[in-house]
Amino acid sequence: MIADMRQQPTVALVTGSSRGLGSAIARRLARDGMAVAVNGLHTEAGALRVVETIKEEGGVASFFAADVTDEQHVAELVSAIGERLGAVDVLVVNATGPQPEAKVTEVEWDDHLAQLAFFVKSPVLLARAVLPDMQATGFGRIIQIDSEVAHHPPPERSAYATAKNAQIGLTRSWARELAPYGITVNTVAPGFIPVERHSDISIEVRRAYLESVPAGRMGTPEDIAYAVSFLASVEAGFITGQRIVVDGGRGLGPAS
Repeated sequence: MIADMRQQPTVALVTGSSRGLGSAIARRLARDGMAVAVNGLHTEAGALRVVETIKEEGGVASFFAADVTDEQHVAELVSAIGERLGAVDVLVVNATGPQPEAKVTEVEWDDHLAQLAFFVKSPVLLARAVLPDMQATGFGRIIQIDSEVAHHPPPERSAYATAKNAQIGLTRSWARELAPYGITVNTVAPGFIPVERHSDISIEVRRAYLESVPAGRMGTPEDIAYAVSFLASVEAGFITGQRIVVDGGRGLGPAS
């Protein structure tokens, strides 16, 4: 077993971090002292704001545009990060595409492939690109963002739920294989986390949500970012192959 020799991870890549959960994760890892590679499909105002916010808070960040479902893009992305920030210690697989709803009888194979591209192909391409450096140094953290939907799928989300379960299987198999290199692989599964302002949520939706959550409050992107921060730390080096569900207890079901 190769021990974790570094004092702290220094460079993190957070895919799909130009907005939403990804941006909160990027900001949190920057506050933890990591240089953060902010990623999005295109250079846009939102992505640049994330970078500027991190810098204003005293952190280090750069934006890298790339399609993380494209092999050439991923290779160029990881190479560019290495040249500008250094080798990636922490990989957070967060990027996602459209998630259309459709009945089973209407879901095409291409719909499944579109979901698998983000939740299986993307992490495979990214891991192949970052693992050589992680293995060489004997340290690495791979954290995938899955979803409560994987184990509690609502109707008409079969393509999404199927791909998310494949992502979980990928995580567990990687965890076993990569543990001897000092590399941990885990997932964080958000519950319903509104990324817009809570005031924009209808009273009916808010009431139904709060009734289903024992914690008694709305979840926030920062709740997810904290879980990622913990798994990315040196101190979490004995935790691998795990799935942390961050849902305020909603998955426990209604109180009896």
